[in-house]
Amino acid sequence: MSLNIGISPQNLKKSTSILATILSNEMTLYVKTRKFHWNISGNSFMELHKLFEDQYRILEANIDEVAERISQLGEKTIGTMKEFIENSTLKESPKEYASQKHMLEELLENHEQLVVEFRDYIPVFEEGNNDFGSADFITGLLQEHEKMAWVLRRYQH
Repeated sequence: MSLNIGISPQNLKKSTSILATILSNEMTLYVKTRKFHWNISGNSFMELHKLFEDQYRILEANIDEVAERISQLGEKTIGTMKEFIENSTLKESPKEYASQKHMLEELLENHEQLVVEFRDYIPVFEEGNNDFGSADFITGLLQEHEKMAWVLRRYQH
């Protein structure tokens, strides 16, 4: 059954394509945050261990919400690591184990990158695709990433 929600099939495809990139980025950042959670050491070990856990739990919820948004718009959701890596604009660092300082810097850079990308996507959803629901949804994600970035930024000296 096709959707009749005021968005053309072409624009639904465009929206879900952007959402697949967002989903892939959320998954990449989730995996990276978990890796850092598992490998953190140093003076602030427990504090950062818990901080990273709090953040990957937020990302885990985001992942599910983005996947459900894609489904709400009538598309199947990608779900393999290969697909996530192919669609992600964030980069991984396999076999690299960053220092505490570099973990914080990398996560901050990733959150800030996503905030910038979301700002670019919002007008595409609104003006290009007539998809105000996705624009509003992504605005909420943007705010969550701004907050996580703010917390990470507070650790910079």
